Amino acid sequence: MITRTFDLLEQYKTTYRLADALACKVSGKWVKYSGEEYVQHADSVSCGLLALGYKPGDRIAMISNNRPEWNFFDMGMAQIGAVSVPIYPTISIDEYRYILSHAAPRMLVVSDKLLLEKLRPLFESSPCIEHVYTFNNIDGASNWKEVVELGRQRADELMPQLAQIKAAVAPDDMLTLIYTSGTTGTPKGVMLSHNNLVSNFKGTCARNYVKFESRALSFLPISHIYERMMNYHFQNHGIAIYYAESLGAIMDNIKEVKPHIFNTVPRLLERIYAGIVGKSKEMKGVKKKLLVDAIDVAVNFDPRRKRSLFYSLRLALARRLVFSKWTDALGGNVRIIVSGGASLQTRLSNLFNAVGIDLLEGYGLTETSPVIAVTDLRKGRPKPGTVGPPLDDVEVKLSEEGEILCKGPNVMLGYYKNPELTAQVIDSEGYFHTGDIGVFDENGFLTITDRKKEMFKLSNGKYVAPQAVENKLKESMLIDQVMVIGENEKFASALISPNFPQLHNWCYSRQIKFSDNRGLVQNPDVIECFQQEVNQANRQLGANEQIKRFRLVSDEWSTPTGELSQTLKLKRQVIAEKYAKVIDGIFH
Repeated sequence: MITRTFDLLEQYKTTYRLADALACKVSGKWVKYSGEEYVQHADSVSCGLLALGYKPGDRIAMISNNRPEWNFFDMGMAQIGAVSVPIYPTISIDEYRYILSHAAPRMLVVSDKLLLEKLRPLFESSPCIEHVYTFNNIDGASNWKEVVELGRQRADELMPQLAQIKAAVAPDDMLTLIYTSGTTGTPKGVMLSHNNLVSNFKGTCARNYVKFESRALSFLPISHIYERMMNYHFQNHGIAIYYAESLGAIMDNIKEVKPHIFNTVPRLLERIYAGIVGKSKEMKGVKKKLLVDAIDVAVNFDPRRKRSLFYSLRLALARRLVFSKWTDALGGNVRIIVSGGASLQTRLSNLFNAVGIDLLEGYGLTETSPVIAVTDLRKGRPKPGTVGPPLDDVEVKLSEEGEILCKGPNVMLGYYKNPELTAQVIDSEGYFHTGDIGVFDENGFLTITDRKKEMFKLSNGKYVAPQAVENKLKESMLIDQVMVIGENEKFASALISPNFPQLHNWCYSRQIKFSDNRGLVQNPDVIECFQQEVNQANRQLGANEQIKRFRLVSDEWSTPTGELSQTLKLKRQVIAEKYAKVIDGIFH
């Protein structure tokens, strides 16, 4: 019975005989590790750590891209009761300094030379970090294989001790300490137990029909709880996990791996959709007509609605002539795509479901391990616009203000070294207060309407939920990112970061000359074009939600430049500070 994460390894001995349990690309070739090799490496890491003097409760930080070695250390740590501290490879030096000081790990494991040099001043001056290892081979640096080799050399001596320690690890023991990337404020250390993660991957596995002898492509950061839990989910189902080389290589890797399932965030699906629509504008004649009609069929698809004969014929034609090419571009095998991390536009859900791929939308937070609710195909077809019903062992209720409250085995142990903050979010009845606003429909399907903290009140006392408005605006192919503003003001407004490749094409087609993006966003014709896009969205919004004024910015918002979090959510405070003068000019 699986009650701790490392219990998953037993299945590779008894149930899943996989030649490619884990795989990654090295020097242009896919390197695969069998289930047996996975178990051996994890055991060797455990013994190596014991030989180095590590014990239950010790913290070990890992800063790495997705790769099989991450799992070897993750399981190796878990088996000796050590606590993993996964950290994003792309955060600022100040964030690294805070996390390493707050978590006080004894060991640091990093992926590459760039990270090693960036972090050297921190670990060399740290009073707690005793060992530093790298996954890549770097001259002058200790390599992870040294831990494995030490464990192998002392295996006869230490395996009995390891067995005793494993037996003593309880399901409610802390497994990992994850620092929320957050969109505002100082990162919080979320303490999650084995049971938190085990209950979550078991609950989500019940809603996934893709199982043994299938393949998953993993490209979202494994240091984030969403991808990490789903990695356990895949292992529980005996699904082989292939790690993408990078976000830029996703489409190439998909064609090579031909996955049956993968996880994503709405932003990546929006880019796929923008690419499809952009391609339709470049086409001519019959091909253009077929693609435009297929897009129309897809975005109007409703998996729960009875279809007319005419629509059914159009859908069948689109699937045969157009959608089949889209599925081929995704490797030809994809049956499920799981979307999480942010609200998903209904038209994107419609699009992929029309193609014949089940797009499952989930909802949760790091503090809930993370899934609270996700589409459940056992209860009929998906309902676009909702995140499905809560997991079977998770209790959800709404407060008087509509805030989503969650209780169950997925709720965190608390915030590390911060019992006061823990008490603020977990009430006396054990309900975690998510800070999200939602509603249930008559079938128990949950819809997230906005973040409680992100909702703002206009000067007339009316509330605006910015996420819903932003999603409506982002239906425009010319809008890449948008942030709705207007707290305590007379009306709602917006900062818009254009989809510059699409905007450039629009300008070329109209012979509008420009030298750079800074000048482009000030062009009267461009501003008028975006006004028409905003007007189109306003027609579908309530009076208080409508955007009365907007400003175009010349920057492309991203994680490296600081406007987006690691999961591609808006960092509203950062954006507000960066464009403070622009915002002031909108309202005053």
